[in-house]
Amino acid sequence: PCPVLSAHIFRSGQMKECKVIRGGAGFHGKQGLDYFAGVSAESASSEAICMHMLVMPPGAVAKAHYHENHETAIYMLSGEAEYNDNGTVTTIKAGDVTFTGDGEGHAITNYRDEPARFIALILYK
Repeated sequence: PCPVLSAHIFRSGQMKECKVIRGGAGFHGKQGLDYFAGVSAESASSEAICMHMLVMPPGAVAKAHYHENHETAIYMLSGEAEYNDNGTVTTIKAGDVTFTGDGEGHAITNYRDEPARFIALILYK
């Protein structure tokens, strides 16, 4: 049971428990970057949400990719990066939020001299 909410989440007839995912071991993602541990199917038995923090070192480039059956929001915590939204490049900085819809493509590059930190929230359909 979730001690904070004192409730269980029901989905597909199965009871889901609240989880706390501690920092620590992360993973190397498909876009070629290292992510910190977060909410995922592997860490929390999540079926529709994935959320991770990423620190992009100076010079890091995330591989361009298209979304199939999911949407992504990125919240910049610190630093700056170049956000490529289907070929339109915009500088994003701390406090900015991006959105990439299903069927759209994007990439992020850190051309700056300092790390760029952000939270990626992915919602699966």
